[in-house]
Amino acid sequence: MQSLALIENWPVPTAAAAVVTSDGALLGTHGPTAHRFPLASVTKPLAAYAALVAYEEGAVELDEPAGPEGSTVRHLLAHTSGLAFDEHRVTAPPGTRRLYSNAGFEVLGDHIAKATEIPFAEYVRQAVLEPLGMTSTTLEGSPAKDGVSTVDDLVRFAAEVQVPRLLDPRTVLEAQSVVHPGLKGVLPGYGHQNPNDWGLGFEIRDSKSPHWTGLSSSPATFGHFGQSGTFLWIDPVAGAACVALTDRAFGPWATEAWTPFTDAVLAELAASR
Repeated sequence: MQSLALIENWPVPTAAAAVVTSDGALLGTHGPTAHRFPLASVTKPLAAYAALVAYEEGAVELDEPAGPEGSTVRHLLAHTSGLAFDEHRVTAPPGTRRLYSNAGFEVLGDHIAKATEIPFAEYVRQAVLEPLGMTSTTLEGSPAKDGVSTVDDLVRFAAEVQVPRLLDPRTVLEAQSVVHPGLKGVLPGYGHQNPNDWGLGFEIRDSKSPHWTGLSSSPATFGHFGQSGTFLWIDPVAGAACVALTDRAFGPWATEAWTPFTDAVLAELAASR
């Protein structure tokens, strides 16, 4: 795909990108796709997927208590537990505000580790990474932000989410559907959004503006971006997913570069069909 070459114009030391369709076909790659990049918050979808495996295995229930009083596993996955961004401090009653929370994912990881009697990083490896052949991906530290991976590996994950083998497709559909609709909140780097819709570990585009995906991205688009200059989006209407990893921290360069890049990818996809 010629549009992927636009990453060469990004003001970053290293970048790699790829597009994979809903039938698992790799449409194109650009850059060093085997290079390992820190994922920052693109770690969260991997952690969430492992949590959903734990749910399907019966180790946890989505609506069992977890985190602050009144919070559940579902609240933690959807950033509605009331926990602060990076502190294990309650700032709102569960289910009342969308408070993006790294602390919430750390509590989630601890909860699943206790339920399964397996350290969460090891559970992620057994539940998600190993079955998908993601041999270059590791989680050493916070399940909110300390993953390291490659475009090659994340393409495998993006293909899985589009056509699930590790989870029941109904579970994945629930993960990409809005949890606690109508809640307002801050999308880091993009300001206040009303509503600020999320699923179970995945951010949902809906009608958010500004946003890190494309102006032509469908409202059904879901995924995540990271403060290390990384993103993964899945657009069910386009029938494809895109991964882009860099080694420059998120900033104005990304808000300027990512949207036209995604629009170019989507335009090339549409023209090829």
